[in-house]
Amino acid sequence: MLRLLATIRKEWLLLLRDRTGLTLLFAMPVVLITVMALIEDAPFRDYQELKFDILTVDNDGGRLGKYIKEGLGQTSQFRVIDSVHGAPVTEQQARALVNEGNYQICIIIPKGATGAIVSNANRIVNDISRRMGMPDVLPVGNRKDSLHVTVYFDPASKKAFKSAIHQALDNFLTQVETDMLLERIKKQLKRKDVAEENDSMNIQLKAVGLKEQLTGPSEELDVISNSVQHNVPAWSIFAMFFIVIPIAGNMIREREDGSMLRMKLIPGSYLAILAGKMLFFVGVCVVQFYLMMQVGIYLLPLLGLPQLTLGQSFLAAFVVAVGIGLAATSYGILVGTVFKTPNQALNFGAISIVILSAIGGIWIPLEIMPPHMQLIGHLSPLSWGLDAINDIYLRNVGVSHIWGDVGKLVVFATVLLCIAATIEKRRLS
Repeated sequence: MLRLLATIRKEWLLLLRDRTGLTLLFAMPVVLITVMALIEDAPFRDYQELKFDILTVDNDGGRLGKYIKEGLGQTSQFRVIDSVHGAPVTEQQARALVNEGNYQICIIIPKGATGAIVSNANRIVNDISRRMGMPDVLPVGNRKDSLHVTVYFDPASKKAFKSAIHQALDNFLTQVETDMLLERIKKQLKRKDVAEENDSMNIQLKAVGLKEQLTGPSEELDVISNSVQHNVPAWSIFAMFFIVIPIAGNMIREREDGSMLRMKLIPGSYLAILAGKMLFFVGVCVVQFYLMMQVGIYLLPLLGLPQLTLGQSFLAAFVVAVGIGLAATSYGILVGTVFKTPNQALNFGAISIVILSAIGGIWIPLEIMPPHMQLIGHLSPLSWGLDAINDIYLRNVGVSHIWGDVGKLVVFATVLLCIAATIEKRRLS
């Protein structure tokens, strides 16, 4: 027990003497999280939080154009613009402005579009009337070619953005055509039935709607995976794994100056020394983790970013933090055991952590990576820690749901420690 406590005290004194290293250990992750959250705030926002200028050229002047412009204008996503410099925008001018990148979207409503929709609705109603033995009295046009609402996109627009706009416009077109069809049906039915109650006839096609429901025990409707919800836990794990640098550096210096040999010559088990080193640095990792969480809760909102939302189980978050600390510390001990010089250990440790973080979903969420990269990413211990934190913070699970990822971290730590012990035993023999 005394050897364990003495090892913890020794590591504490070494850390205190290195004031610069101590500052970097805690201050640099704060700066890293803040910068990354600010940089990635816009890419993480939902389209619902952004406003886009949409150029509209209404060559029809009918109900379709009015409905589309009013529908787009009523949403919080779009600003409808139909004039530039006080003059109505033309189709040629709109195309040029979008192509130059001044606007991202342009909608061209063709002449006769409303008439084509009315004619098609009349054709459907006349067909229904004939089947019911009623006369087909609604006028139908003889136009054979189909009309299209044309959408121009900035060549630099992303595919996901185009898909979202296409979906929104398609919904507007469907709604207009449905409304006009229902109006024609009600009009035809009124001709057939003269009962007074038909004056208040109300036909609705949408009998089933959508309702958002919670999947977990949280009282909140939704916790959005924004830049803060991703970056604070992700880069906290990244910073915790960078504990490999001071651990490996200390171990190599102890071997070089003979301190390690003197400690092994002291009566007692070397496991007590190793356990003391593990406990101390796992404690440092846990302190790092909770410091970064405070940054997400209190500092980032002052910079105009969303506040970090914590889950319902604080015990589960602590268990995950300890699991990540064990994995990071064990990795540092292995690196410090394998390599012989500080330069070798520091270079390998830093580069390997960057690689593991890149493939493990720290830089960008794992789900938007290619499938083969997702498969590789799930092998990274940083990915296991991040998955567990996301389960707690986003899905509001408890301790019983995170043992799978925590178990992987503990097994990973155990395997690394066994490898490090084997290498050290061979070195002594």
